[in-house]
Amino acid sequence: MRIIAAKDYNDMSRKAANIISAQVILKPDCVLGLATGSSPIGTYKQLIEWYKKGDLDFSQVKTANLDEYRGLPKSNDQSYDYFMKDNFFNHININFDNLHIPDGEEPDAEKACADYDRIVADLGGVDLQLLGMGHNGHIGFNEPSDVFAKGTNCVDLQESTIEANKRFFASIDEVPRQAYTMGIGTIMSAKKILVVVSGKDKAPIVKKAFFGPITPRVPASILQLHPDVTVIADADALSECEL
Repeated sequence: MRIIAAKDYNDMSRKAANIISAQVILKPDCVLGLATGSSPIGTYKQLIEWYKKGDLDFSQVKTANLDEYRGLPKSNDQSYDYFMKDNFFNHININFDNLHIPDGEEPDAEKACADYDRIVADLGGVDLQLLGMGHNGHIGFNEPSDVFAKGTNCVDLQESTIEANKRFFASIDEVPRQAYTMGIGTIMSAKKILVVVSGKDKAPIVKKAFFGPITPRVPASILQLHPDVTVIADADALSECEL
């Protein structure tokens, strides 16, 4: 695991975008595993800027997103399908047939999860997986648990996650209580993993996840076992760690 210290959020975003752009340049038809949330937005903005300058070509890239709320239509402005298009896909030359996100509108959880596992397998796996990390150590929507989930699964979101996401909805009652998420096993099968973390509020979980014991109670701690992980975190997020 390589931990790269960034000065601030913007520096973190640029450093992460550099790694993703290198992947796209070296393998134009690569499979990118992508994440939602506030952490990667700056990275997407930087990639868009470089695309508009003519430095990047996404025409052959395929993507597989980590997760999606269960029960939200794609047209809902809080769905992750909407988020990815609004923050990234609509601004680059990517082929929309090459975009893959769990189907939150599929009511049959078993079918939705099996379908998504099949999609990722048919892609040949993920070349570079981008991750953020929740305050409780979740990656994707894999919440603290007694076991590490292997494949795509339907999760009950913990109250801390619902609380963290309520700012995006009109009220906490509108926050979905379940989500479909790529499993820990699938995430760990990615050839490379890139984690972006920022903010003083993430400092305690950064220490637990990357310097503490490996436990499903801190899902991100499993990343310590991956052979090629790069963590890019700003000074605030690393403030409780001794590097």
